[in-house]
Amino acid sequence: MRIITKLNIRAVVSAALALLSFSASVAFAQSYPTKPVRIIVPTAPGGFTDVVARILSQKLTMALGQQVVIENKAGAGSTIGADFVAKAAPDGHTLLMTSTTHVLGPAVYPKLPYDTIKSFTPVARLVDSAYMLVVNPKVPARNVSEFIALAKSQPDTIHYASSGNGSSQHLAGSMFANMTNVQIRHVPYKGSSGATTDLLAGVVESSFAGVPNVLALVQQGKLRALAVTTSKRIGQLPDVPTLSEAGVAGYNASIWLALLAPAGTPKDVVSRLHTEIVKAMSTADTQKALFDAGVQLSLATPEETGEFMIKEMDRWGKVIKDMGIKAD
Repeated sequence: MRIITKLNIRAVVSAALALLSFSASVAFAQSYPTKPVRIIVPTAPGGFTDVVARILSQKLTMALGQQVVIENKAGAGSTIGADFVAKAAPDGHTLLMTSTTHVLGPAVYPKLPYDTIKSFTPVARLVDSAYMLVVNPKVPARNVSEFIALAKSQPDTIHYASSGNGSSQHLAGSMFANMTNVQIRHVPYKGSSGATTDLLAGVVESSFAGVPNVLALVQQGKLRALAVTTSKRIGQLPDVPTLSEAGVAGYNASIWLALLAPAGTPKDVVSRLHTEIVKAMSTADTQKALFDAGVQLSLATPEETGEFMIKEMDRWGKVIKDMGIKAD
């Protein structure tokens, strides 16, 4: 005769609860999404992050059977939008399309209302892109050497626009100034669109702009490209040298985009999202749209994305500390 002890009962109950929890999770994932999905873009409309988010949202709308909408919540180096998602329900219906700027936050803003890593669940790393040193055509510099000479001859009179204090554009320009020993003034905007508008108007002379933001303008001759910031030239503008080739030895900076969910989002939901993203981003028409926008596909798993973000936060945190960059 088998004796049922309290320990046996607890084990059975625990196993039953675990099975129920697993079954509920699977059921939720199978029915997900149950309503429109919001992708929060923590930058202004028209910027690099926004462009890629809209390409992805169109594909995911078809794949998920629910409308995937973009909401722009710009400001404070992308931290306003990130905070909104960190506090959202972890059910996969509110996501964050974020960039390199996300991992700069802890070094630039010491009192963030969320944890850059722990408050989020990585879904996928999506794309990479270069920045491009561009100038208004009226600037009398046709290459990087001439631009450096001009800046040195007129200290603190050449301005470079960025999408905001503490942004990756801000960091790209600050790195350039530091490595070339020039004094150029940072002019922060509330997004890439405003920065580009004033660059076109000649209000500011230069910018370290994301390729998607200015590619068409360079091709149309409305802006002059002096160099790209990555270690290799880009396929869209093969005649434009890298900064390292142009004389700023060792300069290398790029921007990446990743999709994040609030911490605690069910693994099955994350898996479903990642699977659909890989399918969507791997189609020929999506890859053409990304290339035309000036970006390169760089898909990674949720686990790889999380590890990559930690490495990037450590890498750029050291750079920011060494260069004394602050959100002034």
